[in-house]
Amino acid sequence: DRIKGSLGITQFANYALTLDALEGELCDALTAGVPPVPGALPLRDRYLPDVGSVLEMADRLCAGGALALCAFARPADPNRGPADYVLLVQERSENVVNAARQLAVIPKGFHQPLTDFRGDAKIAATLRREMEEELFGREDIDNTINVMHAADPMHPVRLSAPMRWLLKENPGALRMECTGFGLNLVSGNYEFACLIVVDSDDFWERFGGQIEAGWESSSLRQYSSLDTESLTELAHDDAWSNEGLFAFLQGLRRLGKIGGNRVDAPAIDWMVRP
Repeated sequence: DRIKGSLGITQFANYALTLDALEGELCDALTAGVPPVPGALPLRDRYLPDVGSVLEMADRLCAGGALALCAFARPADPNRGPADYVLLVQERSENVVNAARQLAVIPKGFHQPLTDFRGDAKIAATLRREMEEELFGREDIDNTINVMHAADPMHPVRLSAPMRWLLKENPGALRMECTGFGLNLVSGNYEFACLIVVDSDDFWERFGGQIEAGWESSSLRQYSSLDTESLTELAHDDAWSNEGLFAFLQGLRRLGKIGGNRVDAPAIDWMVRP
């Protein structure tokens, strides 16, 4: 009934110059018609040669993070139709390290601390930070472009208006669930797939117009949780990043179970291939 483990801290360059290069190497080989077999991919042969090396996370660099399908409740609308959830999907910018120019859920980020190394070890801490940064416009907590000076970057007085409304003014309005955990065989990363649900219609009515993606996204798309046809087409889009599709399907499957009449999601089932 739980996933238990230990976390450590490393420098981003240690990841960017090693395991993060595996996907590019694989794509280059496939483009050139080189079979991805042992001996053909030098970086993979060194850092991630077999399934055993994937599972031995304590003996290798295993970076990763959390990403979540966000679902915001909306009231009925004469043009749009009955009450639903609006689901947000991003097209990633070409300037990001992971999933550049691909589809992904939002927020999506590496699991890393701000200033409280122990307190920020919780997955929810990364999700709240990424919501502030990627949806609510908090550029001051993006440590890729800023030096962190604040002692408590997520202190209530520093929160954006949307996050303050969710956490302080309407406690219980924000729900976060972990819908899956995966080890990515392309990159070796760990991925916590999550679902973020805001059930209050008031939130979208008040703050929907303020939600805006930052530099990590080239654009945002919105989908209705009642639009089965569009959601089915989206799930089959070839532009998805692998971890993005994983989180999207897991989140949509869970939302279909808890969302009541606001959701008409396509059927999503597991199948294990021999």
